[in-house]
Amino acid sequence: MGAGPGPGSLERTVAHQLPPVDTGKIRNFSIIAHVDHGKSTLSDRILEITGAVDPRLMRAQYLDSMDIERERGITIKAQNVRVFFEDHILQLIDTPGHVDFGYEVSRSLAACEGAILLVDASQGIQAQTLANCYQAIEHDLEIVAVLNKIDLPAADPERCKEELERVLGLPADQVLSISAKTGEGVRELLRAVIERIPAPTGDPTDPLRALIFDSYYDQYRGVISSIRIIDGTLREDVKIRMMQAGENHEIEEIGVRTPDMVAVASLGPGEVGYIVAGIKDVGGARSGETITEAQRPAATALEGYMDPKPMVYCGIYPIDGDDLGDLRDALDKLKLNDASIAYEPESSHALGFGFRCGFLGLLHMEIVRERLEREFNLDIIATAPSVVYRAYLSDGTEVKIDNPTDLPDASRLDHIDEPMLHISILTPAEYLGTVMDLCQSRRAEMIKMDYLSAERVELKYSIPLAEVVIDFFDALKSRTKGYASLDYEQSGYVTSNLVRVDLLINHEAVDAFSTIVHRSNAEFYGRKMAERLKELIPRQMFDVPIQAAIGGRIISRETVKARRKDVLAKCYGGDITRKRKLLEKQKEGKKRMKNLGRVEVPQEAFVAALKLED
Repeated sequence: MGAGPGPGSLERTVAHQLPPVDTGKIRNFSIIAHVDHGKSTLSDRILEITGAVDPRLMRAQYLDSMDIERERGITIKAQNVRVFFEDHILQLIDTPGHVDFGYEVSRSLAACEGAILLVDASQGIQAQTLANCYQAIEHDLEIVAVLNKIDLPAADPERCKEELERVLGLPADQVLSISAKTGEGVRELLRAVIERIPAPTGDPTDPLRALIFDSYYDQYRGVISSIRIIDGTLREDVKIRMMQAGENHEIEEIGVRTPDMVAVASLGPGEVGYIVAGIKDVGGARSGETITEAQRPAATALEGYMDPKPMVYCGIYPIDGDDLGDLRDALDKLKLNDASIAYEPESSHALGFGFRCGFLGLLHMEIVRERLEREFNLDIIATAPSVVYRAYLSDGTEVKIDNPTDLPDASRLDHIDEPMLHISILTPAEYLGTVMDLCQSRRAEMIKMDYLSAERVELKYSIPLAEVVIDFFDALKSRTKGYASLDYEQSGYVTSNLVRVDLLINHEAVDAFSTIVHRSNAEFYGRKMAERLKELIPRQMFDVPIQAAIGGRIISRETVKARRKDVLAKCYGGDITRKRKLLEKQKEGKKRMKNLGRVEVPQEAFVAALKLED
């Protein structure tokens, strides 16, 4: 059911005793880069050059196992594989590049001693290049800088090397040049990995400590966890203990990915592999968990990971209410595979029972929604995305608001704080004006501006998260013809003039359409939603008013006109008073119907009105 972290996740060989691995011959490394700089292509070439995959079975993006990754051409889940090169064991972790999946990158780096920093030789340093490089430096990793795509006509390796030295302090003479597409320079890169990245340390006789850096759920075998042995030796005949969860388990299988799953009898210090222990409860093997022996436990657990904090929330509801249990199970299994999802039950008058879900960003939200539909065959509605506000009441209490309908009445509110981001935008200098115009239209304040070179500028802004989550990234790309790149990090809360806009249909508020916006944008949002709903709500036998309101004040109105029977069709000629009488009678009937009638908003209207791309 859940997507496994590598092809052939059920193809295994019988467990066999491999000779003990010399720790000095192991190199653990990640490939980090900006999105679309060639990480997955480089992984493909490494698999080919080391002979890890039969040439007949080779395909592009070999380590990307989900259909959705192939279709979009992006990596969503970090993948790991063991290959052999010149009498060394290279353990590679391919990581995502998109800013929303930075959490996956940090987990992968914690299992490595070094990183290949991949830079597109035609584009140079991008926003995520900087962010991922700083993460690697924080983890104290050895960085091997590499220029990719040197076979492109637009490649400018000398400029990029000079940029890497000036911006990141990486010596230009140590920067390698490769083409992951053709394989040029990849063997030299692997030799540089062996020379520059240190071997792992750890005593095989110490008490066992192993770090779980990823897990996924297999419907036949339960939880399968990717692990890195830090100290001691993991053997298949011992009982293990999860130190944070406090639970003991019997090992069913341990092994390595080559990239197919190959069972082994033991894993020593520095080795990366997988473990199956019959864990059926998704909470039993979270990422960041420390595995030790039940009989001879380690004194302290490993540091693990900080829990990622969701930045964007939306409601996810099953179209068919009977699917609520299936939706809960699906979210449980996705949570194991992707620890950055948060969810809790909620109900809506309009949509019934569902879940309030938190995500790291808009792409993350879109991917999770698509995975729920594809992998678990669910029909769901996702409400408009919102962020977490802090509302301070007149009595001094603080309330966290992730659902607009929870915002207290204005009479009880003192003020509302909204989350802010520090964003870093790298853009060609020719688009500087249009990028600054975009940022100012989204209530952003400039912090600083640096010219990385005569052609490239880095802009730093403070901007409300709510202005970024809807379409900021798309607008940035379209204004710069795709050349600008964006990275962001949270930077606390500030007080803002925010209001809740409610949509009333036939004088009844529909909670699914409520949202919190800045007062300056309230009328625009209200008018836009009222116009859209006018097109979507079917005509009734009476006029249906659609109103946008802030508290008790109506800021916009549209009317869905009534269906109208022609009561004068049978009148030809004759006295005007008879026609008047028939029209008055029809008017009275419509008035009575309006008082009694209720407007049912069809599901299609919710789906269309809440579509993200609009």
